[in-house]
Amino acid sequence: METLKIPKFDNETDEANWAFENREGLAAAFLQAAQEGRVRQGTLKQRGETPPTTIRLAPEDISRARTLAERRGLRYQTYLKMLIHEALEREERLAS
Repeated sequence: METLKIPKFDNETDEANWAFENREGLAAAFLQAAQEGRVRQGTLKQRGETPPTTIRLAPEDISRARTLAERRGLRYQTYLKMLIHEALEREERLAS
């Protein structure tokens, strides 16, 4: 099996797009690693649990997020988290 070369990403959007475009190869690599006993703990477990956060959003915004996330092959919560992270990064750069 061909080894996937994971590039360095400039942002989470690029990473998500790469993962979506390479999903078949990633799935095959995961299955092979599982068969060989090479599956390890995920990064969330390594970094520690993230605290739960509640935010109220308009139903229309949630619907839009679901649609856009689906196009990228993501769960909408993951997509919203990605958007928030990118917006915070952008605001920090502007404030500097």
